[in-house]
Amino acid sequence: MTSKQNKDTTPLSSLEDNPPDIEMYLHAIFNNTGYPIFVKDEEFKLILVNDACCSFFGLSRNQIIGSTLAESFPPSEMEGFFAIDRQVLDTGKEVICEETLSPSGLQSKRVLTRKNRFEDPNGNYFLVGVIHDITESKQIEEKLKRAASVFTHAHEGIMITDANGTITEVNTTFSRITGYTSEEMLGKNPSILQSGRHPSEFYAEMWTTLLAQDHWDGEIWNRRKNGEIYPETLTISAVKTTDGLVQHYVSLCTDITAIKQHQNQLEHIAHYDLLTSLPNRVLLADRLSQSMLQCRRHKQSLAVVFLDLDGFKHVNDAYGHDVGDELLIALSLRMKEALREGDTLARIGGDEFVAILAELTTSENFEPVLKRLLLAASEPVIVGNVVLNVSASIGVTLYPQDSVDADLLMRHADQAMYVAKESGKNRYHLFDTAQDDAVKVQQESLEAIRIALDNHQFVLHYQPKVNMKTAAVIGVEALIRWQHPKRGLLNPIDFLPVMENNPMSAEMGEWVINTVLTQISQWQKMGLNLPVSTSVNIAAVQLQQPDFTQRLATLLAAHPDVEPRYLELEVLETSALDDINNVSKIMNDCIALGVNFALDDFGTGYSSLTYLRRLPAHLIKIDQSFVRDMLNDMDDLAIVEGVIALAKSFKREVIAEGVETIEHGAALLKLGCDLAQGYGIAKPMPASDIPQWVADWKPDTSW
Repeated sequence: MTSKQNKDTTPLSSLEDNPPDIEMYLHAIFNNTGYPIFVKDEEFKLILVNDACCSFFGLSRNQIIGSTLAESFPPSEMEGFFAIDRQVLDTGKEVICEETLSPSGLQSKRVLTRKNRFEDPNGNYFLVGVIHDITESKQIEEKLKRAASVFTHAHEGIMITDANGTITEVNTTFSRITGYTSEEMLGKNPSILQSGRHPSEFYAEMWTTLLAQDHWDGEIWNRRKNGEIYPETLTISAVKTTDGLVQHYVSLCTDITAIKQHQNQLEHIAHYDLLTSLPNRVLLADRLSQSMLQCRRHKQSLAVVFLDLDGFKHVNDAYGHDVGDELLIALSLRMKEALREGDTLARIGGDEFVAILAELTTSENFEPVLKRLLLAASEPVIVGNVVLNVSASIGVTLYPQDSVDADLLMRHADQAMYVAKESGKNRYHLFDTAQDDAVKVQQESLEAIRIALDNHQFVLHYQPKVNMKTAAVIGVEALIRWQHPKRGLLNPIDFLPVMENNPMSAEMGEWVINTVLTQISQWQKMGLNLPVSTSVNIAAVQLQQPDFTQRLATLLAAHPDVEPRYLELEVLETSALDDINNVSKIMNDCIALGVNFALDDFGTGYSSLTYLRRLPAHLIKIDQSFVRDMLNDMDDLAIVEGVIALAKSFKREVIAEGVETIEHGAALLKLGCDLAQGYGIAKPMPASDIPQWVADWKPDTSW
């Protein structure tokens, strides 16, 4: 026999001579298995447990053996355990069940237990159970269920693609938005949704950003299955492996069709007349500015045409506003047809219209258009059974022959219109740019204002601003007056227009701010702290000074006892803010100092909706001309409602000027405007009268 044979047969011989201790091996296996194992008798008492079972329950073998562990579990759990145990012992059939174990002092666990019956030689029944802890897997399962639920029920459309852009999964919302079922999208590329509105460069830039930053978001136009093009916000994120390789892309989209429609409605309200659908003051101002810019570039001319209907008031008085409205609609269509392509016709209120005749090569080629406008206005209009006859008075000014800003062009055309009306109506009049007398008068007025500034003839009166709903006095507005040595106390209308765009307006503005800060300090020493602000009108020429913010900071520093938040600067909507970006920056710099801004006389100017969107004014002031007549003029009421709606849409506060009666206040409260000022609340008064007025004021009980 070889040595190898000896080596192979030796262990066999040894096993035959020394048989293994099977019980020892079984005991070792029983206690070293990772699953808890237990054996119970017919009274549900534990008679055998392995080490894993002791560890699972956090008890020693001595604490477990002979016990049912009933005291370690809630009664409801033990009743369930015993019921299953009895079923196994009675039937002898294996039971596999999920159970929740909540042993006292230990965290609850979810387990899967396999229970069997076996019989010993004496005919006694025993129950053996093996426990599998499935707590973690159940938690993972629940997370997966939640993730699946979120995916299925999310309000956003969700699309998942592989690293190559092939769609692997979409949710229900995605199908609802696009019209494509999950089956129709799987295996496709997202390019199936492209609308054709975006150039190829748009998608190239999108993927460049996504590859560089693992993320892209923005607005995009896509196409539904039915061919409808719709807007959505889209976010695409790359999901990578631990090695940094793209595993898939996840995109979330939200259909913003309703939001866009709402924005368009707001834009329409902001830019178009509700009755005639013609451009309003806002859009007119924007188009006039653009036309003036084109004129300068191409060395052409334009005409600003101001048109007022003759006899329209008689129509309203005789037949009512409904007939008057029908007349305005009919005439607006006629006059629009009388213009050339590229011209603009706008309604700026009542029976007043403005046309912009652009790209004029000679100063005479606008005359045929004016004649057509006169004819369109004078031809009879039939409304129902009524034949209506009106005419038009037209004022015209030419740019750049009349080399002024857009606001003054409008005023000059308006002045020319009044000349046409006084000259017999149903005609047009060209504004005379050579107004030597007017220039002379203006120069004299400016010299008088210079003397008044030097001799301290200007004073401030203050008009309270209140919350009609809460009865709070929210502040006062500082209003300048001229204590003229001969003419007495003059209102701003008598001198401020002369100063428009004059450097003296900036000097006067600083005097007003300094005087207001001094007055606030005096009131505070008397115990009067107006809760919001003291308003100061600020001219565009002053606001746009390069050092305005620094000069304001200097003025504030000179009054260290006055908190900047008590100062509110009002910017007129009619101001010619040439550089909106620069003005916005200046305003933000001033806000950083602590002061606030309001947009004054809203609705009267020629600004665009950009003012609301770009200028950080927290308060919008409805011009008193609309508030004063809102109870009788449906157009003014519509403007007031529109301004309030715009302010709320842009999350701005709104205050109404010109509240002259209790009825005005009640109407404004119903429209959702709580803040107000006007003669119905208080007239402007000297600073010395403010403390007593604040102490005595109470709102009308009907408010």
